[in-house]
Amino acid sequence: MKITILTTFPEMFTPLHTSMLGRAEKAGILDIREVDIRAYSKNKHHNTDDAPFGGGAGMVMLAQPIVDAIRDVQGGRKGKRIYLSPRGETLTQKKAEQLAKEDELILLCGHYEGVDQRFLDECVDEEISTGDFVLTGGEIPAMALADCLCRMVPGVLPEESCYTDESHWNGLLEYPQYSRPEEWHGRRVPEVLLSGHHGNVADWRTKESYKRTMARRPDMWARFDLTQVHSRHDKKVLAQALEEYAREQGGAPETE
Repeated sequence: MKITILTTFPEMFTPLHTSMLGRAEKAGILDIREVDIRAYSKNKHHNTDDAPFGGGAGMVMLAQPIVDAIRDVQGGRKGKRIYLSPRGETLTQKKAEQLAKEDELILLCGHYEGVDQRFLDECVDEEISTGDFVLTGGEIPAMALADCLCRMVPGVLPEESCYTDESHWNGLLEYPQYSRPEEWHGRRVPEVLLSGHHGNVADWRTKESYKRTMARRPDMWARFDLTQVHSRHDKKVLAQALEEYAREQGGAPETE
């Protein structure tokens, strides 16, 4: 996967070139680079913004430097162009799975009061938001999106289950995880995880995933497709999870 990030602060992206993503870059699995929009400004001060028409606070990013940057980095290729914006579609795991199938992405980091709408209308394929909040710029959302996508590229993580077993992949939150020692500060690892019985461990993890989603994200639980629980055994595990939740929480899970 090739990801190009257009930004006025390229020095912010060091985390994307470290740890697992950094190793994947060295192995040629990922190609992540940052392009400084300022280098494409045609005015003598290399400004990338100006005052908004109609007045108001703040500045607006200019179309010209961004267009020239995109033309330069894309050449004749057609990568999907994404603007990180609080007005965009909220990023979800499902959306991330779709974007991870793209061969090339260009991410634009906005600043100030945003980007000239004419550029967005002409050159941007999608606007993506990382949540219902506003940051000082698009760099942190761009890093979050790039990290989310790159970890699903084959070869970045040791095996597919490293991300398919995690929260949100199947519409549920992940079960609790434990490591050594077996007892810490008087708290013991659940006995089932020490049993060596893989079937019982799998059932426990499934139940805990159900219960954690019911408790922490009733909105997700309300959307969870119970029809995907097919076999008699799986239905029994679900019934046990509902019983345990009701006993531990004093009632049935909330629904929207």
